[in-house]
Amino acid sequence: MSKKHEIAQLTIFARNEDGVTAVEYGLIAGLISVTIIAVLLTLGGDLTNVFNDISGGLQNGRS
Repeated sequence: MSKKHEIAQLTIFARNEDGVTAVEYGLIAGLISVTIIAVLLTLGGDLTNVFNDISGGLQNGRS
């Protein structure tokens, strides 16, 4: 294989953007996942308290 052929193949490979979109979508999905986890960890205790208060109120109203 000649040097010119190798350089041409590397140039074609460098210009190929097919996989770039998949990588970008993967990074976006990862960032969204990390954000959701952070929000749930931060607000998880508060949400538990809210649902426990609602449950307690419903049980007290029933008796």
